[in-house]
Amino acid sequence: MTSKLVYLNGDYLPINKAKISVLDRGFIFGDGVYEVIPAYGAKALRFEHHMQRLQNSLDAVRITNPLTNAQWQEVLDKLISETGPEDQYLYLHITRGVASRDHRFPDETKPTVFVMSSVLQPVEPALLEKGISAVTLDDIRWQHCNIKAIALLPNILLRQQAVDQDAMEAILIRDGDITEGAASNVFIVNDGVIKTPPKGKKLLPGITRDLVVELAKTHNMPVEEVAITEKEFLAADEVWLTSSTKEILPVTRINEQQVGNGKPGAVWRDVYEKYQDYKETLRQ
Repeated sequence: MTSKLVYLNGDYLPINKAKISVLDRGFIFGDGVYEVIPAYGAKALRFEHHMQRLQNSLDAVRITNPLTNAQWQEVLDKLISETGPEDQYLYLHITRGVASRDHRFPDETKPTVFVMSSVLQPVEPALLEKGISAVTLDDIRWQHCNIKAIALLPNILLRQQAVDQDAMEAILIRDGDITEGAASNVFIVNDGVIKTPPKGKKLLPGITRDLVVELAKTHNMPVEEVAITEKEFLAADEVWLTSSTKEILPVTRINEQQVGNGKPGAVWRDVYEKYQDYKETLRQ
């Protein structure tokens, strides 16, 4: 469940009291951006990295950041405290604000700012033990997937196609190359080398993705940010998905075909343990 209190435009109030105008451009057009930040030990994971990605998204859609980093930190800390001692994830939602319905930017609007914190449910042990299923689908989304935009209908349709096929995630292909999942970044392992698609407009620069790359480099594990063809992907020894709320998930079946030996791989287990160790440093 969501926290007892949420933040909306400067006020802290119960979520059932939080209301926005029907003319909010986020409601009318999906005109806004968002950010998701996990928190462990009452500390936001990589706060500065998330704030930079939020700023990049705001700049890309030409919305002025309504708060300073210090103000954002104050809001997050209060909501974390209100939610309790459990691991949490914070959802930040900023729209261009309220204006008459017109596709052009309004002359003056005040951004709508909504933040809530929810208890972060741990990944089911069975998923870590057995891995998950995924399917590959054509990437039908727009050409600025590096912006964390609130207009997620294409992602929703793609994820539902995966669910309809009894899979947990859709892994997307554009121009013959893997881009990302509908709500995740993608990694493969071939001959002991960890690979993930390079950052750019085709995919969201995941904070968890970047941390996994950093951890691999810190521990002298071979890792490359490089284009991955569909053929190489389907022949990979291991496949993983990363996201803020699911961390690092092993994929053991793709399009109903076994990945590697059909079990989570040794490289995944090594990186997963290193990620858990990193999380523990936040709790100290």
